[in-house]
Amino acid sequence: MNTLIFRTAAPLIVIVMLVFAVFVLLRGHNEPGGGFIAGLIAAAAIAVYGMSAGVPAVERALRLPPLSIAGVGILLAIASGLLSAVVAAPFLTGLWTFIHLGETEVALSTPMLFDFGVFLVVFGTVSAIFLALETAGEAG
Repeated sequence: MNTLIFRTAAPLIVIVMLVFAVFVLLRGHNEPGGGFIAGLIAAAAIAVYGMSAGVPAVERALRLPPLSIAGVGILLAIASGLLSAVVAAPFLTGLWTFIHLGETEVALSTPMLFDFGVFLVVFGTVSAIFLALETAGEAG
């Protein structure tokens, strides 16, 4: 399956998939989407890249082991829940702050931080599984 056409088209496919994953992640609480499905889309992009360029290229592109990425995601998800303790609210209570950038107001929230943590957990875990399967496939 590693044809010249696939190797040539794969980088463009990966870029489109990663941009779509960010789009799905950022719209998660207002419309369908969120961290879980965005993590799956991003991991699928890594799988496409791995099939076209090989596991070493994926490992160089990620720069961190995938399970470390998943660990950071777990810490972010827990931190998003613990931030509510600062204002004496129950665990995982949603908190919002608004940043003014010129005439635009940007809302930052703990649910967004939680979604990003879920994204990293799913992305790191599924990518680790893919890399393990791809490495086993290359050896056998």
